[in-house]
Amino acid sequence: MSKHAALDRFGRSGNPLIRSDLFNQTALDNEDVTTLDGAVNKTAILLGLTVSTAAISWNFQGPTMGLISGIGMFAAVIASLATYGLWIFRWIIKPTPHRAPYTAPIYAVGMGFAIGLISEQMESLFPGIVIQAVSLTFFVAASLLLLYKTGVIRPDQNFLLIMVSATLGIFFTYIASFIYAMVTGSSFSIITDTGLMGIGFSLLVVAIAALNLVLDFDIIEQAAENRTPKYMEWFGAMALVATLIWLYLEILRLLAKLRS
Repeated sequence: MSKHAALDRFGRSGNPLIRSDLFNQTALDNEDVTTLDGAVNKTAILLGLTVSTAAISWNFQGPTMGLISGIGMFAAVIASLATYGLWIFRWIIKPTPHRAPYTAPIYAVGMGFAIGLISEQMESLFPGIVIQAVSLTFFVAASLLLLYKTGVIRPDQNFLLIMVSATLGIFFTYIASFIYAMVTGSSFSIITDTGLMGIGFSLLVVAIAALNLVLDFDIIEQAAENRTPKYMEWFGAMALVATLIWLYLEILRLLAKLRS
């Protein structure tokens, strides 16, 4: 089975925000089509928005900015649902990729405010940790892209199945920990522990987040090959940025544990 056939069979990548069956649409004769350059440009725009609003949130701390960051996070969640639906229960809220050109910037801006607040708080506890996390995120992403483009890592059926299972496991672990914290006031120790077990868990999550980038690269490439409508560039870019944000936050968590 080819890599694209495997993706079509499972109908999703490891990234919870992207579904490969949506990338099988073909643009009409009078429509602009998805290109790799276009997807790269859209990703750069979204990252620029994220970094800009994160810088604002970082430099203007206070109750008002905390409220803005909370609203930004809420807006980002709504934007995600409006674009990607509920990826597990897609019959409740179906993905609507044509909204991505409008919702992707909202997502980037909202997450930027939240990331800026989180980063500033971590920096106050561990000076220098943010530049380390940003640098590691960049080098990990660049390394995975190089390995993908050179063919060292290619997502096949087994790779896809492992990534989907691992990502689901992490997702439900975080959800269960959140519910447990709401009830008891404390989260799962494996998530917050600074010992070997906690560090090992964070290393595993960082690895899973990084490998999800490979699936995102492949599906965006598939969109270009299938000549999907132009709005799919925003759709794929938004998913890729979401994975990069996840990777950055997990690296930030890992560095905090190591420095503790």
